[in-house]
Amino acid sequence: MEQQETACRLSVAPMMDWTDRHCRVFHRQLSRRTLLYTEMVTAPALVRGGALHLLDHSREEHPVALQLGGSDPEELAQAARLGAEAGYDEINLNVGCPSDRVQSGTFGAVLMRDPARVADCVAAMRAAVAVPVTVKCRIGVDEQDPERVLPDFLARMAEAGAAQVTVHARKAWLEGLSPKENRDVPPLDYDLVRRMRDAFPALSIALNGGVQSLDEVEAHLEDGFAGVMVGRAAYHRPWDILGEADRRLWGEARQTTPEAAARAMLPYIEAHLSAGGRLNQVTRHMLGLFAGRPGARHWRQMLSEGASCPDAGPELVERALAQVPPLAADFTEARRSA
Repeated sequence: MEQQETACRLSVAPMMDWTDRHCRVFHRQLSRRTLLYTEMVTAPALVRGGALHLLDHSREEHPVALQLGGSDPEELAQAARLGAEAGYDEINLNVGCPSDRVQSGTFGAVLMRDPARVADCVAAMRAAVAVPVTVKCRIGVDEQDPERVLPDFLARMAEAGAAQVTVHARKAWLEGLSPKENRDVPPLDYDLVRRMRDAFPALSIALNGGVQSLDEVEAHLEDGFAGVMVGRAAYHRPWDILGEADRRLWGEARQTTPEAAARAMLPYIEAHLSAGGRLNQVTRHMLGLFAGRPGARHWRQMLSEGASCPDAGPELVERALAQVPPLAADFTEARRSA
């Protein structure tokens, strides 16, 4: 099958327990263009376990990518096919997660030690689907020398036909650091990733790791990266990262406000509750919507404390919105110029 090329200027990183389908629907209210990723779904769960419910998503989430974990080429090809049939716009292979659970399954960052196997996986996935197959990796693991490891890894990904490689510009320490520490403790090496980008001009390379603002996203794009992936900053301060993204990165007129985005979630919330869900399953992803604004603490507090009640409904969101005063013009201008 012929594979489409992909290069999204901004994406929200796949984050376990965070970027579920409720989170993605919410983020889509803020940006129509940003590429969203699922949490990692393991290929064995889909192929051997038949857990096809893990592929559930809604049409309004697009563009959306499915991230897979695994290390068996044939199994990953089957899982990729299931993902493509479910309608995902991209299939991504996780070669960056350092958790013990992922290591025990012989996938994630531990695969940086076996680039030949990763290349076989990518080639098999690419042959199985027409949508782009991409990779998310680290610059190396443990005592590996990234200056030697990363060029070889990227060369193999290019040869295997990866449409894009997103590089988290940190090593992963599989022993001695927790997954949380692996997100902060290993130093960032943007310069290495920049040199790799220049060394592989035919390979689309996106940058991930430590990006905290849309200004930084723009700077990395202007520097020549094909895309930038943002993780925790987009989750904890979604408006700051996503709310201005379509205007600043794609030149589109802004279509919404934080208040309008919150109210746009109400029909989705009502449908979720009607299906037996709980309010907090959705609103936990919305707590940072007003980060940095007057009233943000009251918004968070009201949703955090009230949304877990069995009878909590959309009216709680409206009451929480009432705690956030309209922005004064000078405050809005100050934030834009900050």
